Amino acid sequence: MRIAVVGAGSWGTALSVLAARAGHEVSLWTRDASHALDINRERRNTRHLVAHPLPVTISVTADLEEALDKATIIVLALPSHATREVVRLLSPALPSMPIVVGATKGIEVDSLKRISEIVAEELLPACYEGFVALSGPSFAEEVAADQPTAVVAASLNAEACEAVQRAFSYGNFRIYTNTDLAGVELCGAAKNTFALAAGMCAGLGLGSNSVAALITRGLAEMTRLAVGYGAQAETLMGLAGLGDLVLTCTGRLSRNRHVGEELGRGKRLDDVLGAMNEVAEGVRTTVAISKLAAEKKIDMPITEEVFRVLYENKPVADAIGELMKRPLKEEFAAEARNANP
Repeated sequence: MRIAVVGAGSWGTALSVLAARAGHEVSLWTRDASHALDINRERRNTRHLVAHPLPVTISVTADLEEALDKATIIVLALPSHATREVVRLLSPALPSMPIVVGATKGIEVDSLKRISEIVAEELLPACYEGFVALSGPSFAEEVAADQPTAVVAASLNAEACEAVQRAFSYGNFRIYTNTDLAGVELCGAAKNTFALAAGMCAGLGLGSNSVAALITRGLAEMTRLAVGYGAQAETLMGLAGLGDLVLTCTGRLSRNRHVGEELGRGKRLDDVLGAMNEVAEGVRTTVAISKLAAEKKIDMPITEEVFRVLYENKPVADAIGELMKRPLKEEFAAEARNANP
């Protein structure tokens, strides 16, 4: 099988390595021609996952038409804010009806569209039926290192979903299937906001009690949001929901948690982001999640406070204090009413 991976960041590189190990021919696209030359020469990504050599069956190019040629599966591993632009560029070179895999965990801020919806708008409406979202607890560094990892592939099309499952399940990488496309995409986006919050707790020097409370109440917020937009509640208990939430809130490799930690230590957001060479999706996604919650009047207090820290310069300690002073209530009553309107 020929697989095209669009986006040569850490996750795109890790998926390319995984696909090549599974025996596929892989074309990895980067928009930077000099970067493509460097990778092909060095046989490793010179900017991301530098410690992991690339198998010989991976070719790297800055030419989209070359990357997509004869591909039966196209993986989009791009920042959410760049996805629409690149999808428009690849449209003229698109092979007839390939399987499109979304490996991006984010939502477009201006349109509030999920990645699957952007693909349907910019390519063909029929692409939505065959779109597969790949999500779950999966740091790129650990996937490239062949550490045991379990994720979920979600699609409205069972055949497309199973094709991706077969293509990428190899060695220590295991894929489960799911029909709840909206739920898996919303979980993948929303968990980034709570990773920022968990990092803020750590940056302030708070302990395990605080992070455990944050994860649990964050899951409640994610559930209200996802179910409010048509997701299945059980998806929140799975790999794309609870699994990814725990990983990104506690893992040392989490970019969003890192940003939160630095903010908790008193650093400015612009300075933190300027020192990073990869995107922390939660910074933009928090805006989109806040807008989605406001649209349906969904109660998401942690998300609101993270937004205020990011965009209204609210001190992290004040945001946490605000959450702790909220009116007392039952643990499950509000969640049950929102889940079953």
